[in-house]
Amino acid sequence: MIEALLEYRFLQHAFLSGLLASVVCGIIGVVIVEKKLVMMSGGIAHASYGGVGFGYYVGIAPIAGAFLFALLSALGIGYIKRRGAARSDVVIGLFWSLGMALGILFIALRPGYPPDVSSYLFGNILSVTRSDLLLMLALTAAVAAVILVFFARWKAYLFDDEFVRIKGINTALMEYLLLVLVAMTVVVLIRVVGIILVLALLTAPAAAAAQVTANLKNRMAFAALFGMVSCFAGLAVSYRLNIASGAVIVMVSAALYLLVTLGSAAVRAFGRGKSAGAAGTAENGGAP
Repeated sequence: MIEALLEYRFLQHAFLSGLLASVVCGIIGVVIVEKKLVMMSGGIAHASYGGVGFGYYVGIAPIAGAFLFALLSALGIGYIKRRGAARSDVVIGLFWSLGMALGILFIALRPGYPPDVSSYLFGNILSVTRSDLLLMLALTAAVAAVILVFFARWKAYLFDDEFVRIKGINTALMEYLLLVLVAMTVVVLIRVVGIILVLALLTAPAAAAAQVTANLKNRMAFAALFGMVSCFAGLAVSYRLNIASGAVIVMVSAALYLLVTLGSAAVRAFGRGKSAGAAGTAENGGAP
């Protein structure tokens, strides 16, 4: 695998795209899980399929169309949610289904043979092009910069409502900005795991990291690490067996989450048993 990675450009693109996806998942995935925006992120991801179809229809890069639709959907969902015009789950469901429907419609209206959109739906890390990689790099850098430069504000926004009010931080602006970052993250992940499987890579590494540490920065680091393991394992398996990379990446990610969760539960149970044993010994005056 190492020799092939050094020799083939498409494997190098796949490796770098997996690295970028892991970093952005580690950063924004933790925020999404903490703010309980998992389903909203799914709605934005599926709405972006309308942009894929739009890109094919008008002759632009489908990934650029996906970014446009993801961005508009994120802002639309956020606006309707803040106005309280409808329940969040209703709004998310409408954008989710409307985006998918528009994607199907645009592709059906495109003259000629219908394009193969399976890599956008299910992901294919081995098909990432140089232009895809450059877009992913720009979006990942933007997401990382916005979160890390204003880290103290994001931490307050996530955990300390009173501090946010005292400091006069514009929570509406923070919420809209977060949704824009989610849209950018979705576009980074589309080529890696696909629209349908985006949710898994957004949530599983972050949820696993939450089992390991409560520190926000450390959670982001662990989530990025778990994402890297998932992406690189998926890349290796899909290359060797010539199977869908997105599905393998998600399966590895889910397995990691289960292993970390079970391991954390075992450690906590062992700690409780040890504490109970020490307390019992103390009550008996130190007798064995």
